[in-house]
Amino acid sequence: MSLMCRGVRGATTVESNDRDEILTATRQLLAMMIRLNDIQATDVASAIFSCTHDLNAEFPALAARQLGWLDVPLICTHEVNVPGSLPCCIRILLHWNTTKPQNDIQHVYIKGATKLRPDLSELPPVDLDELEEWINQQLNRS
Repeated sequence: MSLMCRGVRGATTVESNDRDEILTATRQLLAMMIRLNDIQATDVASAIFSCTHDLNAEFPALAARQLGWLDVPLICTHEVNVPGSLPCCIRILLHWNTTKPQNDIQHVYIKGATKLRPDLSELPPVDLDELEEWINQQLNRS
């Protein structure tokens, strides 16, 4: 199978425009995307982090840096401010070099963001304590 650049999407929400909440939610989302797809940072071409206009307390891409993604090109942007759209939402688009076919990519929509893609929101059960333990291991390596 040949190497292709695939997009991996994810989204989550936070309760408020709080720096720690934005970073925690983004780390959890990114960790789930990494683990469900077996993504290595060295295979990531770039990542785009976006958030709705009501979130500006921190750059969500900082969460990737905290997880050790020091050499991956990252950028943050705002989503189009469409009236009635989901508030307090953080989105990630990873450009990932992989041999996996497109239909094997697992996109991750959690918390309030399940409303965006209910068709992609059926995920295996997640042990949040174990996920946080994995995140802490990554933070300690950085």
